[in-house]
Amino acid sequence: MRENVHIDIVKIIEILVLSLGAIVTLFPFIWMISTSFKTPPQIISYPPTLIPKPPTLEYYTQIFTKLNFGRFFLNSGYISVIITASALLTSSFVGYVFAKFNFWGKEVIFMMILSTMMIPFAVTMIPLYLIISKLGWINSHLALIIPGLYSTFGIFLMRQFMSSIPNELREAAIVDGCGEFRTFWSIILPQCKPVLAALGIFTFMWNWDNFLWPLIVLNNEDKFTLPVGLSMFSQQWWTNYGLVMAGATISVIPVLIVFFIFQKQFIQGIVLTGLKM
Repeated sequence: MRENVHIDIVKIIEILVLSLGAIVTLFPFIWMISTSFKTPPQIISYPPTLIPKPPTLEYYTQIFTKLNFGRFFLNSGYISVIITASALLTSSFVGYVFAKFNFWGKEVIFMMILSTMMIPFAVTMIPLYLIISKLGWINSHLALIIPGLYSTFGIFLMRQFMSSIPNELREAAIVDGCGEFRTFWSIILPQCKPVLAALGIFTFMWNWDNFLWPLIVLNNEDKFTLPVGLSMFSQQWWTNYGLVMAGATISVIPVLIVFFIFQKQFIQGIVLTGLKM
């Protein structure tokens, strides 16, 4: 009897802690959406109010008239899609090689690749900028796309998952006459849908929200990505919080759509990639 009571208390505490964590996590998001529907006096009112009375769409109409918000949205969209697709492809190829082939120095090379993840972007930022400048890609979307064509994290994730796929599948395909590429494309890659979904969501989110590097290499407003475009609402002495919140609310929508579509595969990919090192 006492054990059952103890278990019930533990479950109640777990539920309370998880509920508190959910509230703390979701509250900034809820406040962002609420503020985007408030009038200017309500935004700066004290004490602050959560529910706008009355709600207004003023900032959502201004955001498409004051700035070229549609262009920012389109730029971020196609850049994120291209980088995500290329990162999935290159990470799959390299991960397959490290997972299924044995060659001299494989583990050393793999550890060298992983070690690049420990180098802060602040260290590589200036050399990367100099390279991009020499190639004439400053103020071009190529400066964003080319450095993102591969992903060290993606290579690690794909290698982890592919290592858990039985070698017998590959060997049976080769015995049946499949070439190496067809074995990879038709046998191994279809087994990797969960990890591909997880990597795709991570890569899309990172590039959709990327702010510092686009801010450095892009100069013309018509080439700005969404985070850089939203920063134009913030000035040295004043910030239009209503426009910032409205723009941020719209910018979250594509990420949420991608996550909700692939959430099942995303969770499976995160769990399964940790099975084998």
